[in-house]
Amino acid sequence: MTVLDLRALNRATLARQLLLDRAGIPVLDAVAHLCGLQAQEPQEPFVGLWSRLHGFDPAALSDLLIRRSVVRTHLMRRTVHLLTAEDVLAWRARHDTMLRQRVLGTYRRELAGVDLDELAEAGRAVMADGEPRSMTELARALAGRWPEPGPRALGEMLVAALVPMTQLPPRGLWRKKAGVRNVPLSAWLGREIDPPSPDGSDPVGQALVRRYLAAFGPAATADLRAWCGLAGLPAAVSAIRDELVAFRDERGRHLLDLPDAPRPDPDTPAPVRFLPAFDNAVLGYHDRARIIDDAHRGLSVTGARVVLVDGRVAATWNVEGGTVLVSPLRRFSRAERDSVAEQGQALASFLSDGDGRRVELAAAP
Repeated sequence: MTVLDLRALNRATLARQLLLDRAGIPVLDAVAHLCGLQAQEPQEPFVGLWSRLHGFDPAALSDLLIRRSVVRTHLMRRTVHLLTAEDVLAWRARHDTMLRQRVLGTYRRELAGVDLDELAEAGRAVMADGEPRSMTELARALAGRWPEPGPRALGEMLVAALVPMTQLPPRGLWRKKAGVRNVPLSAWLGREIDPPSPDGSDPVGQALVRRYLAAFGPAATADLRAWCGLAGLPAAVSAIRDELVAFRDERGRHLLDLPDAPRPDPDTPAPVRFLPAFDNAVLGYHDRARIIDDAHRGLSVTGARVVLVDGRVAATWNVEGGTVLVSPLRRFSRAERDSVAEQGQALASFLSDGDGRRVELAAAP
């Protein structure tokens, strides 16, 4: 079985994530290809798409949100993601059990004795009037019937798990600051969520495996599970196993992939890329060694924005007073510093609508 080293896996990941070459595809197609973008920080997906698409116009993403072609909702790993309407309608029911379990993992004691089916029915009844509500407002509407759990536990269970919701614009629009206002997904999109397959088969799970590999492969089943949070996909993997090719990594892990998916030459040059907080190019794996050193793994879960140099996390970045500040995690060559500065200037221009190109690189550690 062919062994893929870290550099080969890195270049494959960059190609799948549209980070090796910026893609000339519509924004909606990019969101679909990436299986959504993690989006609990509302402005971060704009930088993620700017780093991946030629001539990205942030107004295009805002327009997709307003036109209801993409939505903000809890899905993979119970985190807020930006997804196409079609994908969330197809995938949401497959995530129901996981979402409940994840909320219970935090609030099991508070929700002990609460019939979750009754709570879901009551939540849907409150939201049936079409009025957008915050999580707290929905929880308070039901606190008289379930006073013990408290509004936080009730609200998290209702909004993140029991009643499929979307966060309404202006939340998530370019340069807009707005609180979270929720409405049921089916009401916002004018269509009910696709129900689970009645015959016990798992076409949605199989589609998720294929889509994940197209955007993240080659990958192990543990990586797939870490990305979506679903534990029940072994049967889906087995069902399509004959469609896939297999590799091993240097640690001996068994990796799966689509046969015709890009696996570039490991020596393919990788341009500098600025990634937003919680970007799935880093978070979409259990073993993240292909893109970030173990010593820096914690950055990927604390919300640090990172810079890829030669395809790997080599710096963090932030913005202060219109200046992009870059903090290297290792020494850069002169050529690397020049490339980081050039891309940082382009990012500063994007973030300021062309009004500034200021970038500062801190000294290497």
